[in-house]
Amino acid sequence: MTRAPVSVVLCARNEASRIEKSIRAIEACQPDELIVVDGGSTDDTVAIAERLGAKVIRSGGRGLAPDRQLGADNATYDLIAFIDADHRPAPDALVSLQRDMEAFELYVVQAGVGIEDNGFWNRAEHDAMAVFQHQPGPRTLMIGVAPTLYRKEVLQAVRFDEVNKDQSDDADLFKRIVDTGRFTFGVGRTIVPQYHHPEFSDYMGKFRWYGRRDAEFIRTHPDRAHSMYFHLFVRYPIWRPIKSVFTGRPRAAIYFWVCGLTRLGVVISKRMQALFSRPQTQPSESGDAA
Repeated sequence: MTRAPVSVVLCARNEASRIEKSIRAIEACQPDELIVVDGGSTDDTVAIAERLGAKVIRSGGRGLAPDRQLGADNATYDLIAFIDADHRPAPDALVSLQRDMEAFELYVVQAGVGIEDNGFWNRAEHDAMAVFQHQPGPRTLMIGVAPTLYRKEVLQAVRFDEVNKDQSDDADLFKRIVDTGRFTFGVGRTIVPQYHHPEFSDYMGKFRWYGRRDAEFIRTHPDRAHSMYFHLFVRYPIWRPIKSVFTGRPRAAIYFWVCGLTRLGVVISKRMQALFSRPQTQPSESGDAA
């Protein structure tokens, strides 16, 4: 098929160790435009991106969700692909994602993610993706925001949260996309390899980061809190591990348990902090409630 023009947006912060391989892989896809939005890096991320010829926009560290919208707003073309510094797309990835978009009649299509094998936790995460993410077709609740191809009109009609730097970029965006009832989204047949640092400490840091975003989503979208709690209390510790075992991927069950319980612990901690930090009603001098 003839590929339509695509703007690729890469949002990064302190990704000097990974961004060069990502940019070189993106360049092999021959995008019509490559924009790197830097979220306040203190390492060589910007220097590497500029040396490799990317258009660099400095956001000043406003947060990932605002950075994604900043990149989309500066994109030239009607198709926008968010590809992150840990992604390693194959040369035909942009063509393949467009084919998926047309085949499933979607406005937004995410690639399947394959985790590069550098240790147990990478293998466990790869198996986890195979259990719940590698299922091509439309979705009804949400998908990941990257590696994902969008029709620009979606990101003009439903924008990322540009104010709250702690907001979950994917859960918040797709909650509001669903609310419009206008745009279809799903997962394609394309697989994009992803490099994650293999150390357990890195995974725990990532899981806690997810948990903070989960807590913020619950705080800002109380009408969808029940969905997030079901995700953390049922999907992660029960349903997905059962599916992992029955599909012959026991490592994935371990991944789901550790990831889910860590995220849930952060959410409970944040909710308790919010509960006990609420200002108390002070009695009036007469002893009556104010």
